[in-house]
Amino acid sequence: MSAEATNPEARSEARPELRRRGRTRLDLRRLGRAALLGPTSRDRLPDAIGHVAEAHRAHHPDADLSILRRAYVLAESSHRGQMRKSGEPYITHPLAVTLILAELGAETTTLTASLLHDTVEDTEVTLDQVREEFGDEVCFIVDGVTKVEKIDYGAAAEPETFRKMLVATGNDVRVMSIKLADRLHNMRTLGVMRPDKQARIAKVTRDVLIPLAERLGVQALKTELEDLVFAILHPEEYEHTRALIAAHAGERDPLPAIAESVRVVLREAGIHAEVLVRPRHFVSVHRISRKRGELRGSDFGRLLILVGENADCYGVLGELHTCFTPVVSEFKDFIAVPKFNLYQSLHTAFATSDGHVAEVIVRTRQMHRVAEAGVVALGNPYATAAATAAAAAPGGTAGSAEACADPYEERVDPTRPGWLSRLLDWQQSAPDPDTFWSVLRAELAQDREITVFRADGGAPATISLPGGASCIDAAYAQYGEAAHGCIGARVNGRLTSLTSRLSDGDTVQLLLAHDASSGPSADWLEHAHTPAARIAISSWLKAHPDGAAATTTAARAPLSVVGARGGGGNAVADLPDATVRLAGCCTPVPPDAVAGFVVRGGAVTVHRVQCAAVAQMRSLGRTSVAVHWRATADCRVTLLAESFGRPHLLADLTEAIAREGVEVVSATVEPPVEQRVRHSYTLQLPDATGLPALMRAMRDVPGVYDVSRA
Repeated sequence: MSAEATNPEARSEARPELRRRGRTRLDLRRLGRAALLGPTSRDRLPDAIGHVAEAHRAHHPDADLSILRRAYVLAESSHRGQMRKSGEPYITHPLAVTLILAELGAETTTLTASLLHDTVEDTEVTLDQVREEFGDEVCFIVDGVTKVEKIDYGAAAEPETFRKMLVATGNDVRVMSIKLADRLHNMRTLGVMRPDKQARIAKVTRDVLIPLAERLGVQALKTELEDLVFAILHPEEYEHTRALIAAHAGERDPLPAIAESVRVVLREAGIHAEVLVRPRHFVSVHRISRKRGELRGSDFGRLLILVGENADCYGVLGELHTCFTPVVSEFKDFIAVPKFNLYQSLHTAFATSDGHVAEVIVRTRQMHRVAEAGVVALGNPYATAAATAAAAAPGGTAGSAEACADPYEERVDPTRPGWLSRLLDWQQSAPDPDTFWSVLRAELAQDREITVFRADGGAPATISLPGGASCIDAAYAQYGEAAHGCIGARVNGRLTSLTSRLSDGDTVQLLLAHDASSGPSADWLEHAHTPAARIAISSWLKAHPDGAAATTTAARAPLSVVGARGGGGNAVADLPDATVRLAGCCTPVPPDAVAGFVVRGGAVTVHRVQCAAVAQMRSLGRTSVAVHWRATADCRVTLLAESFGRPHLLADLTEAIAREGVEVVSATVEPPVEQRVRHSYTLQLPDATGLPALMRAMRDVPGVYDVSRA
């Protein structure tokens, strides 16, 4: 961590506009010297962490600060004599990281670990000492952060470091919270680094850490990191954006007046709400300027409305849309459908009478806390009543009885997002660092998540996937490497190809071949979006080069139905002496709704009204004839059966048909393609009402996954 430390004052003086509004950035150099030189009374916290204590008490009024004092004393004494590259005492770094987390509302255990996060890596302090003094939970987190930082893999350092970081984060999201705060402070103090090193660190921050901050919901860290990266990687565009913001500062801002109008409207409606003007950060202004061109005064900020209850959010929305002109395309409801990173809010926009358009965010105060701090605001996900009592006891340890010896032991984290669980699954099978790195970046680029339901009733009942995922992704998410044998899927009850994209709320039934030698085809990679699917498919294709060629067999030839019906069966046309034929393309049977058309030779062909040929006949101007069914019940129909290839399948299907008392007029079996076999049967039924039961009986034959009308 110390390798990225430089001068914080140089950064703050060069970029004063990046300071957080409402709180002056602390002079950490002065605090660090005070920590080294000033005496500390045993009955109060050292002056150097007084600001940390103040910020912590603002979120946790009843917090026991004695453990923070002990952690600070150990950190200061162990880092004494160590200096950052800027020449300031090293203790300023863990102090700054801890203050960032305290302002976000992190609980005491996280702050304690943050103060100590460099001690095991950079000093003589051991994990056993941390465990003995502060308990297993703090030890667990410190060890997780240490394992992220102390590994050096040469050219593969970044990929392997982030692989370890993911594992540590999966075991405890507080490890990632500390890592993000650590990177933010290092980005704030990056000024004296060589330009090439600044660019390298900024690119890694942009590609991995900012998306991770977004996915963990820590917007306060994400937005500042975005601005710092923007200033380093795009200095010209940054300066242009800064000039736009500076020019706007000298003009009249319409948003305060609009905010006051909103306050009046809500006050008259009896809704207790806090209406704030929320300035956009640099990257947001840059994006808006690229999207809209010339910016207006209201484009430099948004209105933030905070209320007490969820119902009040919708009450505010109703008043805004009633009293102002809403911009319908800007409305989004993230309360009813939260984002994958826990984010909840209502987004809308309205136009004022003088032509300004104000964007509005409506949320409860609790939603606001989570939107700003994400998983940091959720506290200790592993806390129990016993652990809380132990932490509160004088001299007690902060944490539960988690073993520190193995910080990567799997623990159940109720706050772990689904995307993080997926990353933990596939990172184990990534064949090399380069593959891991490229796939990780592709996964983090996904900004939307969907949920699909399993039709087989298995557990878990739902599968979380990134937006744009296909049935292939669902197969590997559900079955792992067994999905190599997947040959098809039903989506919402309808048979579809594996390459079909899924939508939020779809019900998916995946069809697996029983042949263990079956495998994916190379074109699956074009439709696989999740890392798990892509890595598994690539590994199989690499291990089975001959099998890959075999699975890319040409598409099956169009089915030729044998025994197409030439007679009219039970159909009667309202045309005397006309020959009636039932169309082989749709095989109508009683009581299907049908339509008849006169074709060459004066014959009448009967189709189901849903048949595509009906529209074609009408477009060609063919004469339509009314058709009805006779009272007799027997009929003839052609059915298609899709199945996995296996011995005796044809005999079993024929036996099932015979048990229903149905006569087989003709049958055709196509050659297997990718372990799938298609059968066609032309059948004579004694009673048309028995057709649904017949189709169910055929579907019940082992290996058959679909039966449909021709």
